[in-house]
Amino acid sequence: MNSYKTDEAQVHKSSFETMPRLFKYLLKYKKRIALVFLLMAAGTAVDLINPLLQERAVDKYIIVGNAAGLIRLVLIGAVINVLAVLAMKLRMYLMAKTSNKVIQELRQQLYDHIQGLDLAFFDSRPSGKILARIIGDTNSLKDIIENAVTTLIPNTVTVFAALVIMFIKNWKLALGALCSLPFLIAGVFLISIKAEKHWKAKRQKSSNMNAFINEDLSGIKIIQSFRAEEETDKTFRQLVWDDRKEFIRAVRWCDGFGSWIDLCWSLGTMGLYLAGIKLLGIDNVSIGTYIAFGTYVGMFWQPIMNLSNFYNQFINAASGAERIFEIIDNKASVTSKEGAPIMPPVKGRVEFENVSFGYLAEKEVLQKVNFAVDAGETIALVGPTGAGKSTVVNLISRFYDINDGSIKIDGTDIRDVELSSLRTQMGIMTQDNYIFSGTIRENIMYGKLDASEEEMLEASRAVHADDFIKNLEDGYDTKLTARGGELSNGQRQLVAFARTMLSNPRILILDEATSSIDTKTELLVQQGIASMLKGRTSFVIAHRLSTIQNADRIFVIDKGGIVESGSPEELMARKGAYYALRKAQFS
Repeated sequence: MNSYKTDEAQVHKSSFETMPRLFKYLLKYKKRIALVFLLMAAGTAVDLINPLLQERAVDKYIIVGNAAGLIRLVLIGAVINVLAVLAMKLRMYLMAKTSNKVIQELRQQLYDHIQGLDLAFFDSRPSGKILARIIGDTNSLKDIIENAVTTLIPNTVTVFAALVIMFIKNWKLALGALCSLPFLIAGVFLISIKAEKHWKAKRQKSSNMNAFINEDLSGIKIIQSFRAEEETDKTFRQLVWDDRKEFIRAVRWCDGFGSWIDLCWSLGTMGLYLAGIKLLGIDNVSIGTYIAFGTYVGMFWQPIMNLSNFYNQFINAASGAERIFEIIDNKASVTSKEGAPIMPPVKGRVEFENVSFGYLAEKEVLQKVNFAVDAGETIALVGPTGAGKSTVVNLISRFYDINDGSIKIDGTDIRDVELSSLRTQMGIMTQDNYIFSGTIRENIMYGKLDASEEEMLEASRAVHADDFIKNLEDGYDTKLTARGGELSNGQRQLVAFARTMLSNPRILILDEATSSIDTKTELLVQQGIASMLKGRTSFVIAHRLSTIQNADRIFVIDKGGIVESGSPEELMARKGAYYALRKAQFS
C-alpha cells in the first residue's frame, strides 16, 4: 500500500546511470553549450597561466630588480584576468538560461506523461507523492544541470592540467605533493556510498510529508468536524522529524567530504616542502618554482574541494532524477494500439462478451459477464455497494483494460480503436464531479471548448442549471475556487450536468449523478436528462431506486455478475433480487 505511512520502493540504479540520461536534455542546446565550453576553456587557461606568471615575475623581474618588465607582466596578467572574469559571467548566464529551459521541458514531459497514465497508476499512490515528483524533485535538478558545465568540467580540467604541469616542471615535487591522494580516494569512496543512501531516504520522507499535507488539506472539513487537529498535528510532527533526521544524516556524511579533503590537502602541502627540502635540497629549486608549485597544489586541491561540494548536489539530484525517470518509464497499461483507427461516430450498441476483470490480479470483481445493450437504450445498474456497478461503466470508457473477454461498441472491440476518439464520444457524470477554479462559464465550456455561447446556454437550460446561475450577481461570469466551494452540492452537480450535456455524448454514463441534488431539483433535472437521453445509450447507477423508473432495463449486479435483468415492471413482478432491494429501501 503506497501512502504517506509507507516509503516508496527505491529505484536501485547508480547515480552514474541516471545522470547521463538527464544530461542528454542538454543536447538540444549544442550550440549554446559549445559557446559555454569555449568561454570555460578561456577562463581555465588563464587560471593555469597565472602561476607561471607568478614564477616569471619572481625569478625574472623581482629578484633582478627589473621594474619595467614586472609592470608589463602585471598589465598583461590584469587584462587576461579581466577577460576571464567576463567570460565566467557570460558562461554562468548562458548556463542558467539553459538549465531553466531544460527543467521546464522535463517538467512538461513529466506532466504530459502522467496525464496519459491509466487510473490504476493513480489508484496506487497518493496525489501528494505525484506532486512531489513534478515540483520538488524537478526543482532539485536545476543547479546540477547548470553546475555540471560551469563547475564539474572546468574543475576536472583544472585538476588534471595542474597535475600534468606539476609533473612536467618537477616530478619529485609532484609526487611529494600528491602523497595523500590514495587516502583521498578511499575516503571519498566510503563517504559517497553512505551519503547517497541517506539522500535517497530523505527524498522518500519528503514525499511522505507531501502526501500527508495533500491528504490532510483535502479532508480538512472532516478533521475539524471530528476535532482531530491534535492527532493530525502529531502525525505531521513525526513526518517532519523523519524528513529532518534523514536530511541531517545525509548532510553529516556530506560534510565529511570537506574535512577529509582539507586533511589530505594539508598532508600534500607538507609532502611538497618535505620533498623539496629533504630530497632535492633548498638550493636546487628556485623561489619562483616553489611559489608556482604551491599555487598549483592549491589549484589541484581547491577544485577537488569544489567537486566534493558538487558531488553532494549530484547525489541529491540523482535521487530526484531517479524518481522522475521512474514515473516516465512507467508505461500506461491502457493505451491505443499502434496504428489504431479512429472510432467512427458511435450509434450506441454496447456488448459485453465473457468479460472478467479485477483491480487486483488475485481478486476478480466481474466474472464472465455477458449482456447486449441496443443503441438508445437506458440501462440502470443497481446492486449492493462494491458489487461492480461503477466497474462496468469504467470498463466501457476503457479506464481499465479487462482481464478476459471483449467489450464492443457497434461491433468494434474498444481495444482496437484510438483511445481518445472513443472517450470523446462519451459523457460521464459522477456524484463528485470536480469544479475547476475559474468562472461558471469556463467550467461548463470544459465539456466542449469550441462550443458557442448559445450551445452553452442550451445545455445549461436543459438541466435547469440556468435557473440558479442567472440569479447570481455575476451570472455565468461568477468566479469559483477549486471544487466550487461557493456553490451548494446541488448547484455544483447542475454545473457538472451542463458541462456533460454540452459535450453531446453518444453514450452517457450517470454514476450516482443525482445523489447531491434535493428532491425538488432532482425532478427538474430528470426532465432535462430525459430529453438529453433520447437517441443516446445511457448507463445510470443509482442507489435511490425512485430515480430509475424510466429505465428501459435494469441490471442487478452482485457476486461478480448480472444476477437479474429486465424492465422495472418485470423485475417487480418476478419478486427477485430487485424486488428485495426496492422493498428494503421503501420500507
